[in-house]
Amino acid sequence: MDNKKEKIVGIIGGMGPEATVDMMSRIIRATPAKDDIDHIHMLVDNNPKIPSRIKAIIEGTGESPAPCMIEMARNLVAWGADFLVIPCNTAHYYYNAVQAAVDVPILNMIDLTVSTITTENPKIRRPGLLASTGVLITELYKKRFKKKGLELITPSYSVQEKVMTAIRQIKTGHFGSREIKAANAAARELALAGADILIVACTELSIISSALKSDVRFYDTSQILAEAVVATAAKSR
Repeated sequence: MDNKKEKIVGIIGGMGPEATVDMMSRIIRATPAKDDIDHIHMLVDNNPKIPSRIKAIIEGTGESPAPCMIEMARNLVAWGADFLVIPCNTAHYYYNAVQAAVDVPILNMIDLTVSTITTENPKIRRPGLLASTGVLITELYKKRFKKKGLELITPSYSVQEKVMTAIRQIKTGHFGSREIKAANAAARELALAGADILIVACTELSIISSALKSDVRFYDTSQILAEAVVATAAKSR
């Protein structure tokens, strides 16, 4: 691979900050590198001051993150990014507004995930979703799967509340067995409800996804996006 022609990725990060670091680590691990020079050039704006998606979407009390995300996207392009990514599923609610503000492509985590899952599993009928309540409210995945004739299964209200508590705790940077237990409980409920595929669709949950235990195959949206970054960067500028 000609490193001089390799594309530079810009990461609109900070949602949350550890999830951004996790994304960078996944990109590094997914890159077929033999030395430093073989790795992907990443421009990262790890900005935890982006207005809360939870407050804006779930609670309805906060300002829209879109203007801040747009400013970050434009800065990354000005710094030399050839394409951008948003390592946050919920923030994709603002994807169209951010994409319209820049003239480089933004990889869409939601579309990539749905495409990957349906292509690799043409016989699935009921995918199960582990995600922020913001993703459930905005139906980012539900609408896309519905177009493909698939029924998306989500956790019950009480279990989803525990998932959100875990997500909030992971955002603090201090988490452990309780958060893992909440994620596994949701995974079990989805499997018992008939989910034939599980989707880890929150980048906070991706941080603990290696501890997820399920007899049902699961896909991690952070990993799907990381692999797409590697494939996109390899294309000539």
